[in-house]
Amino acid sequence: MLKGIQNWLLLVLAVAQCGFGGSATAHETVSVKPALTVFLVRHSEKEPGKDPALTPEGQGRAQSLAGLLSSVRLDGIYSTDYRRTRETAEPTADEQGLPVSFYSPRELKQFAEQLKLRGGKVLVVGHSNTTPQLVSLLGGEAGDPIDEKHEFDRLYLLQQNNRGQMSTVVHRIGQNVIFK
Repeated sequence: MLKGIQNWLLLVLAVAQCGFGGSATAHETVSVKPALTVFLVRHSEKEPGKDPALTPEGQGRAQSLAGLLSSVRLDGIYSTDYRRTRETAEPTADEQGLPVSFYSPRELKQFAEQLKLRGGKVLVVGHSNTTPQLVSLLGGEAGDPIDEKHEFDRLYLLQQNNRGQMSTVVHRIGQNVIFK
């Protein structure tokens, strides 16, 4: 009788940890992936040249991004190690009291796996070619290519459900959107 109650409690706990009505037995190991929410953006408008700074318009857009994400408690902020991406991430990092961690744009597959294992709510700042690619590697829908010369306001929101499936919503920095 006691053994039956223990098995039943283990089963109830396993189902509760999964967050959905999946089946499990008391003898199975249940692995639950941490929830993942990723905000992905390309760097803001930049000056010409090698490793350029942001333009005044780009600095304003970076501030707008920080304001847009102010209602979200981020767990991490990632950027490639280029001036334009760092300057895009820094206002959000300052507002959230978080450091900016760097990732290699040449190792996107490994970075995507790292994010999936990490879970949490994170901001990732990249480039016109790497951001859509990372969206796809995370299981999201990248949509049309980013216009290299004119598009600096696309903000991807990727959210993973309890089954590991990723949903994608595209916003524009400057829209009146409230994130939670």
